[in-house]
Amino acid sequence: MIDSRLAAIEGRLVVSCQAYPGEPMRSPGVMAAVAQAVVAGGARGVRAQGVEDLAAIRPLVDVCLIGLVKRGADGVFITPIVADALDCVTAGADIVAVDGTRRDRPDGQPLAATVAAVHAAGALVMADCGSLDDALYSVAAGADCVGTTLAGYTGERPVTDGPDLDLLTQVVAQLSVPVIAEGRIRNPDDALACLDAGAYAVVVGTAITHPTRITQTFTEQLPHRGTALSDEGRHPDRDK
Repeated sequence: MIDSRLAAIEGRLVVSCQAYPGEPMRSPGVMAAVAQAVVAGGARGVRAQGVEDLAAIRPLVDVCLIGLVKRGADGVFITPIVADALDCVTAGADIVAVDGTRRDRPDGQPLAATVAAVHAAGALVMADCGSLDDALYSVAAGADCVGTTLAGYTGERPVTDGPDLDLLTQVVAQLSVPVIAEGRIRNPDDALACLDAGAYAVVVGTAITHPTRITQTFTEQLPHRGTALSDEGRHPDRDK
């Protein structure tokens, strides 16, 4: 039987509300406001990074909250150790997203140790995977659901131009737990394609919550059509 926290997102949209270090939106208050905005738009789940962001978001939304901690950007960096996972639970996460690859973890503990600790604390585990073998490994370790989050980022599969539907199809066919599509889902058509391929739910981040990247997609494709003014045509006060 599917846990009610997972059942709440079946067939629905989860929005990743994260900002990168150094960006203007990188603050718990801003991310909490973004989370409220996407829930107002119909998102049935929120995925957020960092215990401060999770603690700020939790009182403001009543949807499923998927939490994680990122440490660095290479190797195992998504909720890499048991202590990080437990911090996410304390901050209010219903589901803790962890690295679900077969790579060595920084604390030397197997993935099963993190899963067991999160379950003991009363939350569920989403394993972020990069391959079918990762997904099988994660389910054997006790993960409640798996995501295609790391497809193309671990060296086992190429980076696809959109969601890795081939991997998604493979994982859905092999596993009995919910499979959540995540990664390079850029528009509603991509999301629908994932659901049609058997995804339990879809997670969309950049395409909804990263205004810098969204703006770049416009500025990079729009030709420059301004006309340079001659010195005689410039306003003496505005155009210095």
